[in-house]
Amino acid sequence: QVQLVESGGGLVQAGGSLKLSCAVSGRTFSTYVMGWFRQAPGKEREFVAAIRWSAGTTYYTDSVKGRFTISRDNAKNTVYLQMISLKPEDTAVYYCAGSRRIPYNTNYYPRSSSYDYWGQGTQVTVSS
Repeated sequence: QVQLVESGGGLVQAGGSLKLSCAVSGRTFSTYVMGWFRQAPGKEREFVAAIRWSAGTTYYTDSVKGRFTISRDNAKNTVYLQMISLKPEDTAVYYCAGSRRIPYNTNYYPRSSSYDYWGQGTQVTVSS
């Protein structure tokens, strides 16, 4: 069992920055890939970014490339999402997710079904 706890959300003006954190506890050895998803009211959950824990390789959805950076700190068992140049359309609840079974194939990274563990979410609101 793996527990994920997000933090760092808040209210920011367009063009501003936020850094989200996801603390991983429990059987961390079973988590091979960490991802960030987001969900706005009335919309489906969408993929944002993912990172392979051991290698640090990353994958992003097109809408956040160049603005968001996913990273991890192995010693702290924490994954981060650094967000800059935020836009109102980035407003959503951001969820951290972990997977123990994603193949080394980027086709699987954006799929919610690829992930086994989910955090409770942290609200990010970007005002214009």
